[in-house]
Amino acid sequence: MPNPWTGKGNPYTRKEVIDRLRATLRGGNAIIAAGAGTGISAKFIERGGADLIIIYNSGRFRMMGHGSTCGMMAYGDANAIAMEIGEYEVLPVVEEVPVICGVHATDPRRRMWHWLLQVKEMGFSGVNNFPTHTIVDGHFRGVLEETGMSVKKEYEMVALARRMDLFSIVYVGSPEEAVEMAKAGADAIIAHVGTTVGGSIGVSKAVVTWDFAIERTRAIIDAARRVRKDLFFLAHGGPINTPEDADRIMKATDVVGFVGASSLERMGVEQSLIDLTRRFKALSAPAAASLTKTKTKPKAKGAAKKPRA
Repeated sequence: MPNPWTGKGNPYTRKEVIDRLRATLRGGNAIIAAGAGTGISAKFIERGGADLIIIYNSGRFRMMGHGSTCGMMAYGDANAIAMEIGEYEVLPVVEEVPVICGVHATDPRRRMWHWLLQVKEMGFSGVNNFPTHTIVDGHFRGVLEETGMSVKKEYEMVALARRMDLFSIVYVGSPEEAVEMAKAGADAIIAHVGTTVGGSIGVSKAVVTWDFAIERTRAIIDAARRVRKDLFFLAHGGPINTPEDADRIMKATDVVGFVGASSLERMGVEQSLIDLTRRFKALSAPAAASLTKTKTKPKAKGAAKKPRA
């Protein structure tokens, strides 16, 4: 139902977002959530029929022409960037689709309860855990866990969002993380299987195979379902890039939808701009012929001849 103050959608309550998603599934359709780094992306993603729009800092880097992984680096205040995109670009142009705010829960400078109050007051209808340490592994992941920037902060943020009546859609990279997010009260779990393949930025060859993507997605779903039965499961990353890929993962697993960031926002812009520019460059200009003819400049009358050397 629309916001009684504005007559538009956002913000929705947690239940209202869940009801909208269940209505999509009852209609036999997949849930499609899309990352947006600019207002124009969000505006036309909404017109395309997306069910959720997610704002996080990587969207800004993505639409600047850089890889989404920039969002995981110390190139700016992730929380402030997401808030700025939402406040000035996305929320003013989105009419109905619930808008979700990416929250960097491990930022030690933030009082998370205080920040989530601002997220809610701004008009976001939910939260997402990005930047997320669930996609960090190895030695560096160990260092983060040991120095107070643990993924547990993300679980705590989700639990707090649940208490604040904010919908939560979260990334996880393993069955263990899925269990903890389910316990924390997440509403939708995104099985993140790796960096999205394709386009001009990112992985040119699949480092994540389809077999791995399917197996890992199934393991994440099975683990979370042992905790709760009311979760939405969505797919993201690795070889899952096109609508055909999303269809393949939904047929092979129990995910009921897809989360596209680079695969929707960046891929759509890249190829359409290439194709449109080429169509313009294929045009001929009939009047150009008159500008390319060589004209001999007449000599002035009475001009003295140059002496021979």
